[in-house]
Amino acid sequence: MAQSRPAQLRRTRERDLVAATRALFDERGLQEAPIEEIARAVGIARGLVYRHFSSKEELYVLTVTDYLDELDRELTRAIRDDGDHVAQLETWARAFAGFCARYPAFLDCALSLMQRPARELHDTVSESVWLRLGQGMSTCVAHVSGLLARGRAAGVFAVEDVDYTANVLWTQTLGAMHLARIRVGVRQAAPGIPELFTVAPEQVVETCVRNALLVAGAR
Repeated sequence: MAQSRPAQLRRTRERDLVAATRALFDERGLQEAPIEEIARAVGIARGLVYRHFSSKEELYVLTVTDYLDELDRELTRAIRDDGDHVAQLETWARAFAGFCARYPAFLDCALSLMQRPARELHDTVSESVWLRLGQGMSTCVAHVSGLLARGRAAGVFAVEDVDYTANVLWTQTLGAMHLARIRVGVRQAAPGIPELFTVAPEQVVETCVRNALLVAGAR
């Protein structure tokens, strides 16, 4: 059944607001996009934003789903089920880590969402937005859980629970790529003397690849 014109306009406006939010995120590399600037970019009054979203947080969560949709498309193109399960896992890890490096605002958003209990986040957004976020995350995680399952069946990976391991790899990659973003580590130059050192993003990406193989127990 075709949508009514008001419904179509509403969906278009929502997409425009999400696109404007993401453009500001990408421009600044941060989870920072004041509602006034988002409204200005779309050409509407600030108050009209809240006719489409119950809160700023709800708009931000939908922006995360936009990133997740793009990540899903990238992973779908990158991962080939050609029987080389180790190479597939390497491809997944490099593609996911590369996405985090390319879109630091996505990394900010994803880490920010992880800092809050799921129930608390659930209470701040509508059921439809909560569902869309869950769909986006589960679809992306399913890429790695699926290839782990195929590798386990082939005797290549020593993984007991593919879904748990997939979530561990997802979370570890996000955390490691934060180091790639700040590009600096800390060490002890002498007792009581801290020292900073430079971290290359490419080095962290390769560490994520090696870690994925280690966690999967690749043979």
